[in-house]
Amino acid sequence: MNFELTEEQELLRQTVREFVERECPKSAAREWEAAEEFPYELTRRIAEAGLNGIGIPEEYGGQGGDLIDQVIVCEELSRSLAGLAWAWGVTVWSGAKAVSTFGTDEQKRALLPSIAKGETRFAFALTEPGGGTDVLRAMRTRATRVDGGFVLNGTKIWSTMSNTADRIMVVARTSEADKPSRGLTAFLVRGGSPGLTARPIPKLGMRSVQSCEVAFEDVFVPDEDVIGEVDNGWTQILASLNSERIMVAAMCTGILQGVLEDAVEYAKQRHAFGKPIGAMQAIQHGIADIAMKLETARMHTYRAAWLERAGKPCGVEATMAKCLAAEYAVEAADFGIQLLGGYGYSMEYDMQRYWRDVRLLRIGPISNEMARNYIGESLGLPRSF
Repeated sequence: MNFELTEEQELLRQTVREFVERECPKSAAREWEAAEEFPYELTRRIAEAGLNGIGIPEEYGGQGGDLIDQVIVCEELSRSLAGLAWAWGVTVWSGAKAVSTFGTDEQKRALLPSIAKGETRFAFALTEPGGGTDVLRAMRTRATRVDGGFVLNGTKIWSTMSNTADRIMVVARTSEADKPSRGLTAFLVRGGSPGLTARPIPKLGMRSVQSCEVAFEDVFVPDEDVIGEVDNGWTQILASLNSERIMVAAMCTGILQGVLEDAVEYAKQRHAFGKPIGAMQAIQHGIADIAMKLETARMHTYRAAWLERAGKPCGVEATMAKCLAAEYAVEAADFGIQLLGGYGYSMEYDMQRYWRDVRLLRIGPISNEMARNYIGESLGLPRSF
């Protein structure tokens, strides 16, 4: 099996690497993250570079390309930006993919060109308070049919960027059914709609890309903003889960690359007991472990992406990639903090930022415990929940 990148993909990687070094290096990422405000300047630069259009067909103003191209972009952005890459990713992964796959011709013409230009930002609202991973049984948000559309009532939580989004993809119950996975519908709710409020939640990492509690109080959604089939929203969500897990794995892989670069550089420069600390076996072994984890995460990520692009089953592979890459990145960043000693605890260095951002990815968008449940079930073990 050959995962070697094509000449065009290698050129894309190099182009994004040069863009990152020029327009959003690690020093700039530290400043954006420390501001704890949405990085509009970062998203402007990304849009001007044409990266929002990767994966959007050229007929809708995009750059074309596929999931592997998006993985390349995500990995290169995350190497410097870490969790700030969500400012690009949420719109590209959830918004553009949903519209491209399930949108009407009118929705595609209205939204995809503006996404490609960076003029429209998306958020995704699925999880509910008290529900966590038990999304279906905890679903309390309701959408009631009215003349010309639906009225939404309910509360979502951990909806990233919903306070700055132009559209929020919301999943709500529209009818009662014999199974909790049925009777759900997805809506493209317009940001700023009357009755919609989004409250940022203070959190450990990813502070400038806020996650919110979103309340819907009699929010009207016109029929034209229903995405896909009414009462069949869960099927649509399932269709995007593998891509989401692959992209999260790509983000973790990029963060691993950033950790490795910083660890090697520090180990070369820092001297103790008359020699660079990189000459000490314990340090060398720790850095070698990071390098091996990076290559393992990358191989799992690209294998899953290759399967998804080929239209082959990849649920287990995508879940494995996400689970492994997240755990490897957390372990690597923690070692990096220890390697830097006091500087590792300093906000002037990036190790603590890598750790704070990637720690969340062991929890969401699916916890690694639930990921293991799914993998175990795929091996023929009984369902545990």
